Amino acid sequence: MNALSVRQAVLSDLDALAFLFDNYRQFYGKASDLGAARSFLLARFNHGESVLFIAENNATAIGFIQMYPSFSSVSLARTFVLNDLFVDAQYRRQGVAKRLIDTATNYAKALGAIRLTLSTAVTNTQAQALYQSAGWMHDERFYVYHLAF
Repeated sequence: MNALSVRQAVLSDLDALAFLFDNYRQFYGKASDLGAARSFLLARFNHGESVLFIAENNATAIGFIQMYPSFSSVSLARTFVLNDLFVDAQYRRQGVAKRLIDTATNYAKALGAIRLTLSTAVTNTQAQALYQSAGWMHDERFYVYHLAF
């Protein structure tokens, strides 16, 4: 990779992010819908509901990470949910995801967050290996429950 850079995304990155986000959703089995992907991300920007970082190689968007701010009532502190991480297939295994994770981690620490939390598919062993190599620990104390509507 000639010129890998990672920076916080801004509104002018929306179209490049929407393309990557649509591919990310397809990775998880959803049908392609570029318009919906763009609208979803635009709403996050407009309402300040997430923090996005974009990875570029020679000014071409190749990956992103998205975090949602949250809080721990027990700890009385800020936390973030690392919800989305995606790197274009041709750029995987070149350190891009690690760089995105490191950037997100540094951002959260700079804001005084006490932790980042994430979940990934049980079958996504590549992502699990990446997270473990970056120091993430599999939670052994809490179960995760969902109530779908």
